[in-house]
Amino acid sequence: MSKKHPIVAVTGSSGAGTSTVKNAFEHIFRREHINPVVIEGDSFHRYNRAEMKQAMKEAGQQGNNHFSHFGPEANLFEKLEELFKTYGGTGAGKKRYYIHNDDEAAHHNGRLNGNLKPGEFTPWEDIAPGTDLMFYEGLHGLVKHGDTDVARHVDLGIGVVPIVNLEWIQKIFRDNAERGYSAEAIVDTMLRRMPDYVNYITPQFSRTDINFQRIPTVDTSNPFIARDIPTPDESMVVIRFRDPKRFGVDFVYLLNMLHDSFMSRRNTIVVPGGKMGLAMEIILAPIIRDLLEKRG
Repeated sequence: MSKKHPIVAVTGSSGAGTSTVKNAFEHIFRREHINPVVIEGDSFHRYNRAEMKQAMKEAGQQGNNHFSHFGPEANLFEKLEELFKTYGGTGAGKKRYYIHNDDEAAHHNGRLNGNLKPGEFTPWEDIAPGTDLMFYEGLHGLVKHGDTDVARHVDLGIGVVPIVNLEWIQKIFRDNAERGYSAEAIVDTMLRRMPDYVNYITPQFSRTDINFQRIPTVDTSNPFIARDIPTPDESMVVIRFRDPKRFGVDFVYLLNMLHDSFMSRRNTIVVPGGKMGLAMEIILAPIIRDLLEKRG
């Protein structure tokens, strides 16, 4: 951890809805005039898209049917920890981007005068000097594996954790709509990822400072036949603070600001799903402000 160069990590599995948190932080950064360096978790995958397919094939031939983007074999955990440690100490480090689509390829090719394609990485480049904090969003912001401990360098850890049935519904709809995957292929992916999900994704949510967990109020008991994704208004959000005193959380204020909210435990507030973005901004803005004030 570093008072001078704070690190904020938002972690959640694929399809979990971390983009909602990212949007809330963008509003906070713009309103508070904060200059962050943004780190995308995908950029620390070990393989590009073509290499990953080959690595999965070879792993399967060797009897490993659980090789996935969730686990250490397919990621650069050591390099991610190195970046967090270096940035926390000096405000410097190296980052790169994973190119997801044609629009991102066009942007980075124009910026780098390159010929990169979707599924490839940009070259490693130095972080611009003078940033106020590091903002990480991805799968492994608080991961631990062997001697590698990314979580120990994080000043504010946030988990985005819909209940697993909702997470699966979101993934099924996203992978079908955006990538054209069949339901059978999506289920195969879920099963292949499950050991790494249990061992490397889920434990992170015990290390976070704040968790936002969306829970639908409609029947999602069989996610594989769901006709649609439950809307925010068909959900509640459980917000758990590991240590409310650390951030001076004023629950009375939150209950007054967030209509129809209530406390379910001494460190947990429940809000209507449609107010999730508002709740994030109300809760996180003063915490970010305090992190920056402590820089001196």
